[in-house]
Amino acid sequence: MKSYVTKSIWLLGATVVICCLIYPLAVWAIAQTFFPFSANASMVTGPDGKPVGSLLIAQPFTKDEYFWPRPSAASYDGSASASSTLAASNYLLRDRVARMLGPIVKYASGPKKGQLVAPDVEAWFQQDRYQGAPHLVAQWADNHNELAQSWVSADPSHAQYITDWAKAHKAEVADWVKQNPATPQPQAADLAVMFFENFSKQNPGKFPSAVTTQLPGGKSQTAIEAVESGSDVQSIFFDMWRQDHADADLANVPGDMVTTSGSGLDPHITLDNAEYQLDRVASKWATDMKRNPAEVRTEIDQILQTAAFAPLSGLVGEKMVNVLLVNLELAKRYGGAATVGR
Repeated sequence: MKSYVTKSIWLLGATVVICCLIYPLAVWAIAQTFFPFSANASMVTGPDGKPVGSLLIAQPFTKDEYFWPRPSAASYDGSASASSTLAASNYLLRDRVARMLGPIVKYASGPKKGQLVAPDVEAWFQQDRYQGAPHLVAQWADNHNELAQSWVSADPSHAQYITDWAKAHKAEVADWVKQNPATPQPQAADLAVMFFENFSKQNPGKFPSAVTTQLPGGKSQTAIEAVESGSDVQSIFFDMWRQDHADADLANVPGDMVTTSGSGLDPHITLDNAEYQLDRVASKWATDMKRNPAEVRTEIDQILQTAAFAPLSGLVGEKMVNVLLVNLELAKRYGGAATVGR
């Protein structure tokens, strides 16, 4: 019996040493010797030599001079990888896609071929009519209560704006409480629909949006104001505009521009996606550097072609580019700044 126990202990000890010490050390040594870049999370550095991210994890870029990644349901948080889990029948998915399309989609044919739809969305919005009825913003809030409430929770300043509005409209709030006795002390989100209904009547053809103004001394101040144009109008109301203009021939956009990946962290976009963004990126760099836009566009397109690759040496899939890698090259060639701007 003693010999069996002794052998078991020796076997356990040998297994622990091999599996928990020798094997991990061997794998680490091989990886650090032959694959040091991949073994250290594929981290890359910016023009100043400091790490700016991993080529394996997407990160947000929002400036016009850089290429933008796919949208992320995980908010580009590497510790919270997730998909949106929204079904095709879920209006929240339709709304998210529509908001991305509004500022970027173009006409495919007709006298405005190649031009952005956004200015026409703004002009239509200012007429304040949807499906022939007035008070467009009120209709949006009535038809999509969840979107109206999401607007409130999207930013603390939105909730504060409605809270201030409620203090100035005590009679309306009191009437709302009578109709909703289960909520005697309504929060800002509870009053969202009523607020938008009132706002739409008081401000036809306008929407509450954050506006930043420059103050003396170089400081800036952001406040919610009634606006009739801008990115909020272009994005939020594109879907309603589209329903009112079902016959408009719009150009297709690459699918990965408006769809999230399964992980929410895909660091790549298709080459078609990058080419679609090329005019915006090249125009911004050309303006900043006071150079010929056509020349800058050709240079950046060459960067994309050089960086493009397809899985398994092109045997499967579409050509892709790594967003961070391409943006680092742009910063290196044109930026002159210490770090990559986002």
